[in-house]
Amino acid sequence: MAYDWELIERLLHEAQNSANDSFKPRVYAEELASDRLAAGQPIGGSVDHLKQVAGDLEGVLYEGGFIEERPEELGGGANNYILTARGSRLLSLIGSSFPESVAFRRLLDEQGEVVLSDGSIFDRIADNAARA
Repeated sequence: MAYDWELIERLLHEAQNSANDSFKPRVYAEELASDRLAAGQPIGGSVDHLKQVAGDLEGVLYEGGFIEERPEELGGGANNYILTARGSRLLSLIGSSFPESVAFRRLLDEQGEVVLSDGSIFDRIADNAARA
């Protein structure tokens, strides 16, 4: 199973920037689909499918310890998040600005779905990648 890393990157960026606003994964997925269409790239299924995947990923990122509820003093409120240290690390390693992001995304995909649902597995892989 391969994750849609571009979508995950978008969700993590939006979590960083969601102070005083609700986190809207389905809206971000729709925006990503529009960006992909404008660039002549495949959407990755239908727009509705991408929106569903984004909603599912919100839960995976939360349960895996990559995002957590944003504290009120940091603009938290109705359904918005902040990146945890693990989430910041994930974003830095899969971010399109990171030169090795494609190789790291591939490495994560090789681990299967558990790589995000069990944060300790991600931590181990990220630690190993940092030493390599």
